[in-house]
Amino acid sequence: MNLSLAEIWFYSLTILDVVLASWTTVHAVLNKRDSRAAIGWVGLAWLSPFIGCILYFCFGVNRIERKATSLRLTGHWHHPRYTPLLAKDLAQYEAFKSQYPTHADLEVLVQKLTGRPAFPGNDVRALYDGDQAYPSMLEAIDSAKHSIALLSYIFDNDRAGQAFRERLIAAKERGVEIRVLVDDVGSRYSRPNMIEQLKKDGIRAERFMPTRVPRMFKYANLRNHRKILVVDGRIGFTGGTNIREGHWLSLSPDVPVSCLHFRFEGPVVENLQEVFAFDWAFATGEFLEGDLWFPKIERTADIWARGISGGPDEHLDKMPLTIIGALTAARRSVRIVTPYFLPEQPIVQALITAALRGIDVRIMIPSENNIPPVHWAACTTLPYLMDRGCRVYLSPPPFDHTKLLLVDGLWSLVGSTNWDPRSLRLNFEFNVECYSPKLGEELQSFVTNRLTVSRELSAKELRARPLLIRLRDGFARLFSPYL
Repeated sequence: MNLSLAEIWFYSLTILDVVLASWTTVHAVLNKRDSRAAIGWVGLAWLSPFIGCILYFCFGVNRIERKATSLRLTGHWHHPRYTPLLAKDLAQYEAFKSQYPTHADLEVLVQKLTGRPAFPGNDVRALYDGDQAYPSMLEAIDSAKHSIALLSYIFDNDRAGQAFRERLIAAKERGVEIRVLVDDVGSRYSRPNMIEQLKKDGIRAERFMPTRVPRMFKYANLRNHRKILVVDGRIGFTGGTNIREGHWLSLSPDVPVSCLHFRFEGPVVENLQEVFAFDWAFATGEFLEGDLWFPKIERTADIWARGISGGPDEHLDKMPLTIIGALTAARRSVRIVTPYFLPEQPIVQALITAALRGIDVRIMIPSENNIPPVHWAACTTLPYLMDRGCRVYLSPPPFDHTKLLLVDGLWSLVGSTNWDPRSLRLNFEFNVECYSPKLGEELQSFVTNRLTVSRELSAKELRARPLLIRLRDGFARLFSPYL
């Protein structure tokens, strides 16, 4: 039987599509933990020839774990020295367990997730907006004598970015070792690119997982959302604040953004530096070791704290499980401040369970979101939560970029993680948990003040909106894993 060229192409493409769809099916069945996600990808692969398989290759396969394994980072990189717990620390911990048994259980949970205990002796200072965060960060850079490690999702070439650039140049001229790492997608928010500017200045600056063609198909959807600055291995900063002038409210930026950032001193700074060093080695192959980057750190105050990394690698479940554990440990109150609220079903159930137990659960999100589809998708979940006792508030402008979870005014989680699938599953994130009534009281006051100027939202109000609006929200929810 003689086949025409067109028939040969048809049969060849059909066979290729079957092979690709079969590979997608096998990979999804073996690797996807969520059965709904597996069914969705398999259906897309078979019902959308080639397109479904390409989308799965781009967005459904976790390559970061393979990459980390291939580099053998855990085998070649020596972890820093952690200050051992003293006898008085153990006695204090036993007293804490007696006074707050559920929070002690939470400490054990996170210890098992992270592989390290919480350490005492930390000083933690909340920095409100860029007006407090940037001057404190720039002052620390000016004081640097040995090393500076800076990691940011966004490092804009604007008034804020130039202020950091000038201080980094001055530090380099003093002989300070500097490493700057910026996510590749985040580095493109302004032109000319700040990474290229810093390289021209002779500063070691690199992108995290470049996404230019053809590599974009590997990493376009997995971003480094962390914000970390460590100076001399002893002073650290992390939180939700990128380096861009929108956060610097006193400059009257065109798009003002409110945000909460934190300054740390004490043993927990080793956690910040460790995460930076791991990301730097991943991106460049250079291992940062020794006293230059990991000096012996003295205790400075009385807060117990611990860093928690999360990302689409071996740390995939850390943040969701930490959040669920914290909600389970709550005995009086839960306060959530987040710009993006699209929690996965297990977290939604934990929130509802807490509210039904009588816990005062309050969630604050911006009244005007800078990514409207995120707000649309959130509106499909909020009535379900409010029906069962959770209270939701809309904060007024400027857009609030704060990421904060506060439980019982005692335990706080601060850092870069948003309450959405992208942040909890796809991005590399970093947070710090703190056990401190004093810090908790300050953060509780901050949230209370924000709530007084916010408007409480009702389930009735959301359900009374026009049908087309509710349909729009429902369709947005379908894409929530990638918003």
